[in-house]
Amino acid sequence: MTVLRYVPLGVMAVIIGFPIYITVVNSLLSAPQIAARPPTLFPTHPLWGSFSTAFNQAHLGVYLRNSAFVTLMIVLAEVITSVLAGYAFAFMRFPFRRTAFMICIATLMVPMEATIVPNRQTIVDLGWFNSFPALIVPFLASGIGIFLFRQAFLGVPRDLCDAARLDGYGHFRFLTRIVMPINRPLIGAFALYAFLSAWNQYLWPLIVTETSGVRTVQIGLRQLQAANVDQTNVIFAGTVLAALPIFILLVAFQRQLVRGLTAGALKG
Repeated sequence: MTVLRYVPLGVMAVIIGFPIYITVVNSLLSAPQIAARPPTLFPTHPLWGSFSTAFNQAHLGVYLRNSAFVTLMIVLAEVITSVLAGYAFAFMRFPFRRTAFMICIATLMVPMEATIVPNRQTIVDLGWFNSFPALIVPFLASGIGIFLFRQAFLGVPRDLCDAARLDGYGHFRFLTRIVMPINRPLIGAFALYAFLSAWNQYLWPLIVTETSGVRTVQIGLRQLQAANVDQTNVIFAGTVLAALPIFILLVAFQRQLVRGLTAGALKG
């Protein structure tokens, strides 16, 4: 039974991982070798210079630096605002609490395409066009994050909250010393989700920036493809470099991700 269970999983892993493997292989081949048929599945003489070409001559290093800064700011902001707002909606009583929460939920139903024009005009009116605030400020809060943390925090036993109050805990100490440690897997999973969303942005950075000094790596990959049409290995190398941070985070935090995604799935 164990074999029957793992064979389909192994087949699916090969199907999903094969395109990634081919991308890495093609980044180590020359352009003629990539175009040759049948294709080369293992580089006997890998060309590591394509990575340095993509990083230095194509200025991908600048785009990676910009993406790292923007993504870090967005992740920190979304985690902080989502945790604080989720706690407020779960534990605090204030006027129009339900209405404010419904407004947050309503933002999830509005597609980005419906607001992209007025949002861009707002950025221009504020004088933030082609700057880092234009890439960061619109994503300081997340409706899905507020919803997730509010639902998770509602699962904290009320007896625990009452005991903390008897011990003299205020809202901040109760949040940081009890609520957040209990929900650490969910916080880690949401931080990873926020990182993937921010790192892979393309349309918004494209329309609010115009110089390489602030543009992010997804735009850099597009410009790399346009400038190196005959050097496909350099394009593949740039793709690998852009995806490398994602792979590192997924491997490093896979346990947190699984625990966060399955939190609350089992009771008892």
